[in-house]
Amino acid sequence: MAQVLEFKLPDLGEGLTEAEIVRWLVEVGDVVAIDQPVVEVETAKAMVEVPCPYGGVVTARFGDEGTELPVGAPLLTVAVGEPADGGEPEGSGNVLVGYGTAAPPARRRRVRQAPAARPTAHQPAPAGPVNGSSGSSHAGADRAAATGHAERAAGRGRRAGGPAGPAPAAERPVDGPVPVISPLVRRLARENGLDLRRLSGSGPDGLILRADVEDALRTGATAVPGPSHAGDPHAPVRATAAQVPAGQTPGAQTPAARTSASPASGSRVPLKGVRGAVADKLSRSRREIPDATCWVDADATELMRARAAMNAAGGPKISLLALLARICTAALARYPELNSTVDTEAREIVRLDAVHLGFAAQTERGLVVPVVRDAHARDAESLTAEFARLTEAARTGALTPGELTGGTFTLNNYGVFGVDGSTPIINHPEAAMLGVGRIVPKPWVHDGELAVRQVVQLSLTFDHRVCDGGTAGGFLRYVADCVEQPAVLLRTV
Repeated sequence: MAQVLEFKLPDLGEGLTEAEIVRWLVEVGDVVAIDQPVVEVETAKAMVEVPCPYGGVVTARFGDEGTELPVGAPLLTVAVGEPADGGEPEGSGNVLVGYGTAAPPARRRRVRQAPAARPTAHQPAPAGPVNGSSGSSHAGADRAAATGHAERAAGRGRRAGGPAGPAPAAERPVDGPVPVISPLVRRLARENGLDLRRLSGSGPDGLILRADVEDALRTGATAVPGPSHAGDPHAPVRATAAQVPAGQTPGAQTPAARTSASPASGSRVPLKGVRGAVADKLSRSRREIPDATCWVDADATELMRARAAMNAAGGPKISLLALLARICTAALARYPELNSTVDTEAREIVRLDAVHLGFAAQTERGLVVPVVRDAHARDAESLTAEFARLTEAARTGALTPGELTGGTFTLNNYGVFGVDGSTPIINHPEAAMLGVGRIVPKPWVHDGELAVRQVVQLSLTFDHRVCDGGTAGGFLRYVADCVEQPAVLLRTV
């Protein structure tokens, strides 16, 4: 007899909590083999084809293309045949970006609970803890099962065409676990004083998604005051039924209040995907890293001539970015303090042996930072080839999470945007970033005479915890010397 197994969105690694369905690779009724890719999803770091650990017939898909699902939400169900030995079916055991396809969890037995008296309008509902430990374990299990059943029923009703938004008060569970997986959803509700137990999710089995919380906030869902606001002069003040003027419902605003409180007209763009990941990482860098920036102008005329001579000699063309990367690795060998990271828990500076060089690349999906592994062991030709490969993969969205993580130092060539200087934000948890502006003809004193030279501005943003200004200045000065006199590099060849 066939058995229907549920395949959930796996943990894709690197701390990712959600992914967006880009393209389904199978239809309901298709026969799939073990480890066959069934859906293409986009995370904050890359697009990934997700293989299914079961072989059989696809009986259902959850989510349309463009839908954002949290890790652990159902993706599809597959009808598989009964194992020959009568045992449980096993996963393939293969690994995709940090997860293994294991056997499905054991079926849980639902415990039905007799209908309890619901709170009336004059009787407040008991505000039990979401994850409380009071009461007997059997009573807690019964409440959890009954609550989950009610929430799944509400979710199915809404998917069948019912209205979206918060469920009627008589149908909202007020105790037991809340069907929320994403910590971002919990934080959004907590910061806005929204009780998640009063919402019904639109996700699979009543799962509460970020869109549900945002819809509830827009429609003025009931917010519950936190228990720690007593005596806090900065705590938000919420009107109660006794404070609402006659004829006005609690939570409603007068036309004048709505006019003054509503933001200016415009559009809202969800901060998710690559844009959301960049925002989170840069915000963390600003919070944790005490950075400083120094800069210098350099005459790049000789470097440009050296590159022209290399390319005129035949063979693969050498890119300017590869020469700058070669200069970076030589400078890091002299100043290893800048190729490090800070272990805040251990209060230690970790100096790294290998240089995994990240470089900023602007794509249609946003800013990404591919990483060239072992850049210190590569020559200019190898660096040129690897930069070209990773840049093309970034443009097509084919970079893997492994190619976007693990950098130890970043090279940012913002000169391609036609600007001279910048104070870049360090790519956390690295300790420094070298910025390179555009190379343009400028008046320059050369050999005691005024001449037109190819000038570039270099900037170094560094973590002041790993070194002082002398080290940072020495690194930047060495880079500038190599740009002005490429023969300096011959000492380290």
